[in-house]
Amino acid sequence: MQTQLNATVAWRLLCFALMACPTLVWIWLATHDGLGADPVAWLTHQSGSWALYALFASLSMTPLRRWTGWTGFLRIRRQLGLWAFFYASIHLLIYLLLDLGVDWRHFLTDVLERPYITVGLLAWLLLLPLALTSNQRMVRRLGRRWKRLHQAVYLIGALACLHYLWLVKADLRWPLFFLGLYAVLMLARSRKLQPGP
Repeated sequence: MQTQLNATVAWRLLCFALMACPTLVWIWLATHDGLGADPVAWLTHQSGSWALYALFASLSMTPLRRWTGWTGFLRIRRQLGLWAFFYASIHLLIYLLLDLGVDWRHFLTDVLERPYITVGLLAWLLLLPLALTSNQRMVRRLGRRWKRLHQAVYLIGALACLHYLWLVKADLRWPLFFLGLYAVLMLARSRKLQPGP
């Protein structure tokens, strides 16, 4: 039991260290004039990318556990989801504070007229209740409703793919990669939900 606990703690600490690294690198670059000619655009891209990485890493944990039989993947699934929310929030704040200068009228216009911003904001709004209910207290309090609520992560994955696809204007390789990965994960999920013979 103690060995399993130690392994869980070590695995979560490793996950925390790896997912915190981008933020530390950005802070270092910002204090050493290393963000390039357009720091806002660079940070917007980086934060959005890491939100996507964390989200898809979280979505991959259950299939990886099922395919490998190793339960360690499940120990960091929720933590990865929280990192996805963290980087998505940084992404949104950079856009709102640094890009728009907290111009709410401009923000509303973008939400209404730019589909990639519309779906991106919707994905963040759906992530918010998942982040707020990610602790064990809320799991116990919500009971079966907690699992139904957190199934929204699959819709969030689709919205994140659309946000990325509609945002990119030229090189579609990465958006299409994530769409393909999403399709694989949904196929794995559909097979899990199918009744046995």
